[in-house]
Order: sequence, then structure tokens, then C-alpha cells
Amino acid sequence: MKDAQAAIYYLTGDNLDRLKASPQLEGFRARGIEVLLLTDSVDSFWVTAAPDFEGKPFKSITQGTADLTQVPTADGETPAAPETSEAVTDFIAFAKTTLGDAVSDVRASDRLTESAVCLVAPEQGYDRQLEKLLQGSGRLDMIAKPVLEINPGHGLISALASGGSDEFRADAVQLLLDQARVLDGDKPQDPRLRRAPVAAV
Repeated sequence: MKDAQAAIYYLTGDNLDRLKASPQLEGFRARGIEVLLLTDSVDSFWVTAAPDFEGKPFKSITQGTADLTQVPTADGETPAAPETSEAVTDFIAFAKTTLGDAVSDVRASDRLTESAVCLVAPEQGYDRQLEKLLQGSGRLDMIAKPVLEINPGHGLISALASGGSDEFRADAVQLLLDQARVLDGDKPQDPRLRRAPVAAV
């Protein structure tokens, strides 16, 4: 474990290849932090009840904030918290207003290094995979609204933040949410073709 590492991190799911490609892993991989990839359905349950190991709790990387700014990258540098331009900050606020009740929050991410967006669960409650298992078995009536994290340094986000009509950007925000859903193993909320293809930005 890294000296500044606060927890033993894990990621659960039913497909190892999908877990390896998860955008939530990007910031951990960049810092050389090992993450347990757990593919048995029982894994989602025992990690929530497992005791701390040598003072380090188990923490899902799909829940809450990542808290990676204190951990050096693989080359030994401890990067400062990523600066978010005023334009990107305004775009994140616009995205939050546009998505409304579809998400619990929209915020800048410190866990993304390559992908534009990802979904995480709120700090309180269950992580994303455990929620799906509980709902699928009829033990959970409703899944908590996810948090949409946006990579402020991604070229696509910078392009959307720098211009375009509100109508175009609203469609792009919906596409970003659908992209995050697909990356998380879900189906898009609205499979119909939208007016503003993100690829055209």
C-alpha cells in the first residue's frame, strides 16, 4: 500500500474484463494504487461487513469521493488538486441544472484521467454494484440517484464548456450521462438518437 493511502480499495462486478476497463480505476492506476477486483456476487456483501485491516477500512472506488490528491503518482510526484477553469465550473453547474433529478450531484472528478465522465454512488448508502444486486433480488425498492463525475481536463469537456447553444449543450449533457451509464454496465436512459452528437464537438 502507498504511504498516504487511506483505505483498501475494491471494485466489484460480474465481468473481470469490464472491471479492468472501468473508468473509476484511472486515477488509482495513475498512482500505482492496487485495487481488488472482485467478480463473485458474494464479494459485494462481505466487503461491507469486513473489519478494518491494520487500521485500513475497505472502500469501494465507485462510492463517494476518491480522495487521491494526497497520493503520489507512479513517477513519485504529488500533483496539486486539478484546477477547474471558470468555464468548466459553469458547465458543471449547467449540467447539474440540466440533469435535475436524474442525478444526486454533478461534480469535478479527481479519479478520471482519460474518460470524460463516470458514475459513482453517494458517500452514504451502498456502492453501485451492491445496489444492483439488492434491487435485482427484490431487497431494495429504489436505487439511490448516482453522482455524475466530470473530468475537467478532458478535451470534450473543455470544448463543451467553451461554447455552443444551450440546446446543443443540454443534449450533450444527456449524452454524457448515457455514456456514463453504458460505461457502468447499464443501458442508456433514452436510447433514441439525440440531436447533438457529442462526437461532433
